[in-house]
Amino acid sequence: MALKKPPTAPRRAPRAQSARTAHAVPSDTDKLPFDIEEVLRRVRHEVRSFADAAMFELAAKGHGSLFEQLIACILSIRTLDEVSLPASLRLLGRAHTPEALARLTPEEIDSLIRPVTFHEGKAHQVHAIAVRTRDAFHGQLPADADVLQSFKGVGPKCAHLALGIACGHEVISVDIHVHRVTNRWGYVKASTPERTLAALEAVLPRPYWVELNRLLVPFGKHVCTGSRPKCSTCPVLPYCRQEGVTSHR
Repeated sequence: MALKKPPTAPRRAPRAQSARTAHAVPSDTDKLPFDIEEVLRRVRHEVRSFADAAMFELAAKGHGSLFEQLIACILSIRTLDEVSLPASLRLLGRAHTPEALARLTPEEIDSLIRPVTFHEGKAHQVHAIAVRTRDAFHGQLPADADVLQSFKGVGPKCAHLALGIACGHEVISVDIHVHRVTNRWGYVKASTPERTLAALEAVLPRPYWVELNRLLVPFGKHVCTGSRPKCSTCPVLPYCRQEGVTSHR
């Protein structure tokens, strides 16, 4: 008598992928060797339709002096470009030289820049910079990063960006976008913007030192965003190590 085969257990339907699994980050073995020239070429093409970074746009509108760029950078700290640029244009449209700005009171400056973050404190900083530039430097800021950073509220980011745009100095300006994007790429590995600056100075070819900020501000705002970056449509994806990315679009 033939033995009956035991009943076959019903096959389970495959478990649906979780959102996290479906968007798993590729391993380094799936990536191309990092080529900064090709990466920046792709970024340059990607951001061509986005608004320029505020400081560069300000220079294009006729406010490209070192003094104007430094003042505008102070206003931009912890403030969106969409807010800081109009505020800078209002202030510099009223007084764009150290002498003219020093004649305004901090209260008058505050009324012109009110939408920016920490506007009251920045109004006093801006006024103090104008007065010292007029009195100590005869109305002409020295093109020296150490001198610029001796002003209250001016760090390496603002000093370098102002010198790069206004004076053509080959300097790197690292804001939150440059810090986040270059570390996410795996191009550098640094825990703070200050350390990212030092790391970039060691590896980034000098011709890109000023342009890097101009490219990565709009790229970081619109593509390589702080949360859920647009990796699926990013032109840099084949090269990017996606460091720290756990979820993306």
